[in-house]
Amino acid sequence: MRVVADDLEFRYPGGDHSVFTGLSCDVPAGASVAIVGPSGSGKTTLLALLGGLLTPQGGRLRCIDDAEREHAPRDVATWVLQTVSLLPDRTVLDNVCVGAYLDGVSTHEARRRASANLEAMGLHGREEDRAGLLSGGEAQRVAVARALSSSRSVLFADEPTGQLDASTTSAVLDAMLSSAQRTVVLVTHDESAAARCDVVLRLRDGLLLPAAPRQA
Repeated sequence: MRVVADDLEFRYPGGDHSVFTGLSCDVPAGASVAIVGPSGSGKTTLLALLGGLLTPQGGRLRCIDDAEREHAPRDVATWVLQTVSLLPDRTVLDNVCVGAYLDGVSTHEARRRASANLEAMGLHGREEDRAGLLSGGEAQRVAVARALSSSRSVLFADEPTGQLDASTTSAVLDAMLSSAQRTVVLVTHDESAAARCDVVLRLRDGLLLPAAPRQA
C-alpha cells in the first residue's frame, strides 16, 4: 500500500503560522520509512496527517493499493501512538486482541494472533496480567503487539521504541519491519532505528529534505 501526500497545507487552529506549506511525499508500497528531525520540526504532526488523525487545510492524502484503488488511511492503517492508551482493567491479552478485531476475525483467531505477537515482544506469560500493572516499557511493547495483531496494510508508529532498552528495541524493530510486507512509517529520534528502515525522511522547519535510501 503506497502512502501519498500531495501539496499538504496544515496550520493548527488558532496558530499564527503554517506547520507545512506544499509538502509532498510518496511512501512506496511495502517500504519502511523513518521520519526524523529535531524537536519541534513537525514529525508527529506529519505522521498524524499521513495516517488521517489530522485533516490538512489543503492538499491531498491517499493510500493506494496494488490495483490503484484509493483508500482513506483510517480504513487500511493500524497505529502505535506515544500515548499507549491501554485498557488498564483488562488483561494484556484482551488489549492485544483489539488489534485483530479491527479485521473482523473470530475470538479464537484474535487470541492466536495476540499470543504470537506477545511472544515476539518478549511478553509470553504476561497474557492474564492486568494492563494497568505494566511498566512503561512493557505497556509500549503491548501497544506494538496490538498493532501487529491487525493485518492492515499500513503501520504508523510514533516513537515506538522510545521507552525501550537497546536489546528490546532490536526485537521490536525486527517484528515491525518484517510484518507481512506491510508499509511501515515511523517517527523516531533514534538514528540506529532509522538506519534499519528502507528510507529516511529528514524534516526540518516544516520542510522535507531529499529522501535518503538505506545504505547497502
